[in-house]
Formats: sequence, C-alpha cells, structure tokens
Amino acid sequence: MADGHAKPNHDYHIIAPSPWPFLGSVGALVMAFGGVIYMQYLKGTPFHLFGLDVSKAHFWVLLIGLLIVLYTMFAWWSDTIKEAHEGHHTQVVSLHLRYGMIMFIASEVMFFVAWFWAYFDASLFPNEAIQAARTTFTGGVWPPKGMEVLDPFHLPLYNTIILLLSGTTVTWAHHSLIHGDRKGLINGLVLTVGLGMLFTMVQAYEYIHAPFGFKDSIYGATFFMATGFHGFHVIIGTIFLLVCLFRAMKGDFTPKQHFGFEAAAWYWHFVDVVWLFLFASIYVWGSAGAVIEGH
Repeated sequence: MADGHAKPNHDYHIIAPSPWPFLGSVGALVMAFGGVIYMQYLKGTPFHLFGLDVSKAHFWVLLIGLLIVLYTMFAWWSDTIKEAHEGHHTQVVSLHLRYGMIMFIASEVMFFVAWFWAYFDASLFPNEAIQAARTTFTGGVWPPKGMEVLDPFHLPLYNTIILLLSGTTVTWAHHSLIHGDRKGLINGLVLTVGLGMLFTMVQAYEYIHAPFGFKDSIYGATFFMATGFHGFHVIIGTIFLLVCLFRAMKGDFTPKQHFGFEAAAWYWHFVDVVWLFLFASIYVWGSAGAVIEGH
C-alpha cells in the first residue's frame, strides 16, 4: 500500500517547487535594466534612479544580471541532470524534452530568417537600401560600388570545411555513445570542441582584417549581423559540447539515457546547416561580380 502511494501511476514527472524560474526572471530584469542604462550612457543622457545618476554603473548592473542568469542556468540544468539520474525521465518526459529542443531550434531558425530577409531585401533592391543607409557608396549593384569584399574561397571556405568536419566528429561521438564506446565518445567530442574553437579564431581573424566595417554600408551591417550572430551560436554550441565532454569524462551518459548530448548534437548540426546557407548566399552569391580584396 505504501509503495502504491509513493510511486505515481503515470509517466509524468511532477517537479518539486523550484526557485530558479523566479531567480532567472530577476536576473533577466536586471540585465535588461543594465542594458537600458548602458544605451543611455552611450547617448550621454543621465539616467536617474531615486534621484541618483546611475549611468556610469551600467557595467556593474549588466554584470550582476548576467551572473544571476548564468548561475540560474547552471543550477536549473544541474537539477534536470539530477532528476534524470534519479529515474524521473520516463519515455514521455524524454519525448517532451525532445519536443522542447525541437521548438527551440525552430525559434532559432526564424531568428536567422530575419537576418537573411534583411540581407536579401538589401541585395535585391540595392538602390533603396543604399540610399536609406546614407553612405558614400553608390547604388544600382550589390555589393555597392566602391566596396571590396572578402574572397569566399579563402577563409570562408576554410571555415566551411572546419564546420563540416565538426559535423562528422560529433556524429562519430554520438554513434560511439550508442554503441557503448566511451573512448570514441570522448575523442569525438574533443575533436568537435577543438574544431569549434578553430572556427571562432578564424572568423575573428577574418573580422579584424575585413576590408569594410559594420558602419560603412548596408552591406557591412547585414554581413556582420548575419555572420556575427552565427559566430555567437558557434561559441554557445562549443560551450554546450564542452559541458557534454566534461559529463562524458565523468561517465554521465549511457546508450539509453543521453538526451543532454543529443540536444547538443542537434544544435551543432543546426549551426552547420545555417553556415552552409550563409556561405552560399552571403559569401559566394553576395560577392559575385564584386571587387575581391587582394585581387
């Protein structure tokens, strides 16, 4: 009788009361508040709170909010891992976790659709876009006349090869995990994390030596927004896989229970696919007929 009351007769996990949603909301609010103060500081406009000018405190407000959010993420996901180890992640719960990750990736797809939309709108109607941007470059063609662009078959192609290789190494790690090969799992993750870091370093070098800037033209603005946010996602994905590597070294994942790794692999493949679209549309198609830097 006692066992019958202690064990629920359903496949859902009723979680215990948690402070993390509230704390995460507080952290997000503090971050947003710090962002507003920072924007006012850039404008040179004083920001008063209870009669005090807090404009110069923007860094500390942002930092406190960020630390709260990061701590919430760490603690909340630690609780999720603990729940999985305790056996609360039934087939139904695991399925819903997968649905959640799929919906998150779908929202990320729409996020990148906005940047692609901005790029194609400017590139297909260059006269209107360049005139609206009020730059020294002339319209009629894309990229604008007088601009030098990056060679798509130099560093961008190198980064494409890096990401495609990383997609194969993370798949190797996944198959190794499924077949109980922990050494292969760890080796595959080490290579994937290393390739992710290499991609970021190459892109940073490319940005430093780019022949155009963010503020120079609508071309630079759309280029850096699209590729820069992708680079940010690569950094997040690399951290995601690095955490999986540490967990794998601790022996957390098993062939039957490894959603944390699976979610990281899905995210990494999403990053790969987005880069292929970026490379084809922004680097290759977007530089057709333009003056290539160094040529």
